[in-house]
Amino acid sequence: MDSCQLIVFTLITFDIIKKIKVLNTNNQQPTTNNIKKGILLVNLGSPKSTKVEDVKEYLDEFLMDERVIDYPWFFRALLVKGIILNTRPKKSAAAYKTVWTDEGSPLIVITKQIQQKLQKLVDIPVEIGMRYAEPSIEIGIRNLVEKGVEEIVLFPLYPQYAMSTTETVVEKAKEVQAKLFPNIKINYVKPFYNRDLYINCLAESIKEKLPENFDLLQFSYHGVPERHIYKTDPTKTCKIGDCCFKEDHPSHQYCYRHQCLKTTELVRQKLGLEDSQVKSTFQSRLGKDKWIEPYTDETLENLPKNGVKNLAIVCPAFVSDCLETLEEISVEGKEEFLHAGGENFHYVPCLNDEDRWIEVVKQLCEEEL
Repeated sequence: MDSCQLIVFTLITFDIIKKIKVLNTNNQQPTTNNIKKGILLVNLGSPKSTKVEDVKEYLDEFLMDERVIDYPWFFRALLVKGIILNTRPKKSAAAYKTVWTDEGSPLIVITKQIQQKLQKLVDIPVEIGMRYAEPSIEIGIRNLVEKGVEEIVLFPLYPQYAMSTTETVVEKAKEVQAKLFPNIKINYVKPFYNRDLYINCLAESIKEKLPENFDLLQFSYHGVPERHIYKTDPTKTCKIGDCCFKEDHPSHQYCYRHQCLKTTELVRQKLGLEDSQVKSTFQSRLGKDKWIEPYTDETLENLPKNGVKNLAIVCPAFVSDCLETLEEISVEGKEEFLHAGGENFHYVPCLNDEDRWIEVVKQLCEEEL
């Protein structure tokens, strides 16, 4: 082999080696890509049945949560176990019977429907868990782990952040993780109350369901005690007033009231409605403590006196219809409004398992994968 042939052979050899290295590099996946991932959708929960004893068991777990009733344990137990559980379960059981379906609790049924639809859109396991009752967050995580999942995207199904919703879900999941699944990584979907993809979805859903004629579109959010707002604000700057309406404020990341009002404002803009055509209120008061205002029930009683005869109402703190929407608003709220002189009451259902909402859930989960 002469010198020219040797040079050509050497160049060809180097080129082949280079290509082999490139192929090997392309075929090597980062170790993180080999980690099997899964999604856990978490909702509030529901009693096992409409039997008084099952409702009592559910209310006990729910109301004894220190992030729901935030009294010291002794006083919380005195209130819940000594008073509420001796009177409320029978009444609540009767209310649940009015919304219960052949498949069971509407909230559980709808959450399962969301899970099933989402599972068809993603190639990783999807499970559900409830903050209270069954299937629990522990069961949801265990089901994923048994499928080989090592990293979980946990989605609290609440658009706005509150101590009694998002925070209690996250803290419960962390507790279960530390105790039973220390090697499992969990990423959390953040509140999405002001995200364009959610606002567009909600506005489109409402628009399709609105009656042709209405005087007011009322946004009824689940209420919380005012002290919860202050407790969840690490900046200690929230005043529960003008700061809610400011474009930017240190407390907004944690202020439930601001986030609700912001959702209303963004949806109003998307729907092309005037300020006077929408109103935000807060429902489901419990006890005599001061809760964030204005109250839904008082508003429903006063609206007819102020000329609102045709009312449409939506509950954006909930993504799935449940007792608080189907009974408290659609039945009790309607009775209050009509009794006060209203003429037409139209309840706008939650997003439930609408395809556009499933796509939003998918996108929000993918951001954390």
